Amino acid sequence: QVQLVESGGGSVQAGGSLRLSCAASGYIYCMGWFRQAPGKEREGVANIDKFHRTTYADSVKDRFTISQDNAGSTMYLQMNRLKPEDTATYYCAAGFQCRWESFDYWGQGRQVTVSS
Repeated sequence: QVQLVESGGGSVQAGGSLRLSCAASGYIYCMGWFRQAPGKEREGVANIDKFHRTTYADSVKDRFTISQDNAGSTMYLQMNRLKPEDTATYYCAAGFQCRWESFDYWGQGRQVTVSS
């Protein structure tokens, strides 16, 4: 059983930065971040596999950076040049494939609020 514990996030003005962390227990191949804004569907933001290959949603490319520690047990999402449209609950996820539809384990979610 994989357990995910998130931390970080918060509130910031547009143009600012925030970081999210996710600590994982158990073996996993791929970790990722999703987000869900009120009234919208959940969307994939970024993911990273055990070989540190990354994938980003077009909306966050060149602004967000996903990374992992060397042990592969903690994942980070550095969010720069934040925009109001980035406001959402962000969820850490883990799975055995790096496909957006293949994540099996989920964190509790962290709120990110960007004001204009």
